[in-house]
Amino acid sequence: MEFSHGSNMGNDESSSSFSTGKSAQERGLSHVPESYVIPTSHDPNLHPETAKVPVVDLSGFRHVSAQRSLIIQDIKNACHRMGFFQIINHGISQSLMDGALSSAFGFFNLSTPEKMKLMSNDIHKPVRYGTSIKDEIDNIQFWRVFLKHYAHPLEDWIHSWPANPPYYREKMGNYCSEVRKLGIELMGAITESLGLGSAYSSDKMNEGMQVMAVNCYPPCPNPNVAVLGLPPHSDYSCLTIVLQSSPGLEIMDMEEGKWGIVPKLHGALQVHVGDHLEVLSNGLYKGVVHRAVLNCDGTRISIASLMSLGFDEKMGAGKELVDEQHPKRYKESSFGDFLNFLSANDIGEGKAFIDTLKIIK
Repeated sequence: MEFSHGSNMGNDESSSSFSTGKSAQERGLSHVPESYVIPTSHDPNLHPETAKVPVVDLSGFRHVSAQRSLIIQDIKNACHRMGFFQIINHGISQSLMDGALSSAFGFFNLSTPEKMKLMSNDIHKPVRYGTSIKDEIDNIQFWRVFLKHYAHPLEDWIHSWPANPPYYREKMGNYCSEVRKLGIELMGAITESLGLGSAYSSDKMNEGMQVMAVNCYPPCPNPNVAVLGLPPHSDYSCLTIVLQSSPGLEIMDMEEGKWGIVPKLHGALQVHVGDHLEVLSNGLYKGVVHRAVLNCDGTRISIASLMSLGFDEKMGAGKELVDEQHPKRYKESSFGDFLNFLSANDIGEGKAFIDTLKIIK
């Protein structure tokens, strides 16, 4: 990474927010400024337990068979129990995943001026580079840098992606196309598991959004200080598929009330139930609360493909899942509604989009 190590600075800087291009994580400071220290209630465990994560083997998933029915049941159990599972034998080659990760590392290894060409604090912008969540605005900063870009339809957006490194568009584009196909298939399996049928949302998902969040978590100079790469949150999406270079993703086990780190499983991808899937299921499936923790040994990359309906398309509970015994539990909302929420709130302080959708009886 292009992070140089600096010396301790005055208290005025150590307690303030930083502009993009000058953040502590980008500059590789040898200390953690006060603006990055999180509330003790979010304090990461230096020796976290390993999460007991369901692993779904997708071998045979694409064929109508008894085996497919068992896979659908495994997905149903995972969505109901944790809102999260890992998938293996998913059909995306290791070389394609490695290419996406190498293109991400290549981008974050660029000089700061090159990355800053894409810098924006406008969360509505379809391609933007930044740090933390909302730079110079939120009270608490987070130890990451990121590149976010829209990815569907790919031909509409790929030319606005980074031109450097020269292979970024090709390698990331190839991965985006394949992970989108996989996401559409998984969404069909999930609606089938809800008794809605595999084609329930296929048309709207095919026309929907795919947002890529390419996250870089540089080494933390002091792992004994309470610092996170991302705060606890659930994704706004229907579902999110994550590729990570190394462990660092932690999920909350709601039944046991504790955090656990997702174990490394070679070739696996992680699947998150998002807020809009929680709404669609009328609460049968819960969006997984997760966060990114740090280490002092090396840089971690995660590539999240967030899939949802169209920008202004409202997601509501499946009508078949609402009756007198199971009244409607959530208001309808769209991806655009989420962006408006994010621009007006600080999720680092614990504010959650899903809470704004719950209907209080």
